[in-house]
Amino acid sequence: MNQRRERYKSFILIGAPGSGKGTQGSILGAIPRFYHFSMGDAFRSMDTRTDIGQEFIKYSRKGDLVPDELTIRFFQIQADARADLHMFKPDIDILILDGVPRNIEQARLLEDHIDVLQLFHLTCPDREELITRIRKRAIKSGRLDDANEDVIRKRIETYENETKGLIDFYHDRTSDINADQPPVKVLSDILKVVFDHPEWQEFVGEM
Repeated sequence: MNQRRERYKSFILIGAPGSGKGTQGSILGAIPRFYHFSMGDAFRSMDTRTDIGQEFIKYSRKGDLVPDELTIRFFQIQADARADLHMFKPDIDILILDGVPRNIEQARLLEDHIDVLQLFHLTCPDREELITRIRKRAIKSGRLDDANEDVIRKRIETYENETKGLIDFYHDRTSDINADQPPVKVLSDILKVVFDHPEWQEFVGEM
């Protein structure tokens, strides 16, 4: 294996479903020196023939939630593999994390693996607008089950109960970004925080 930094430098994107995390993560990931890691994409591409894939199946078959420890172990395997394949270059790239951590326990488990420089909280107080966005997206992509309003409200409730706690966990490095704006303005606001970040400036200066 390649010699790596002790922990991967990372920015985290969080926000309620429909707030635009995936959109912003994909755009940022297309910029040199950023690498977008979507936990949802990683799960969807999981090889269920592997040992860890079989562990996930064991829980999913029972309808049980996957333990946080297993989720973070899968993240670590995925991130390390991408570094080994030079898809992600830890010495010059910063991870843009989307979908991980999902709660405070996962954040604690990640402390040995990532160095969180900043958490970006994409805010969208108008929940009805979020529901409209998600339904349009689900219909456009043909995922009609995801267009069910009860399912959408449950996902938003889960976010409020679990993921939003990360704002307190990373309270000393959290930036609220207004996600009600056009995507390009949201991106501009995120990049302004990045460019002004002292550790980002130091990191870029090392290259």
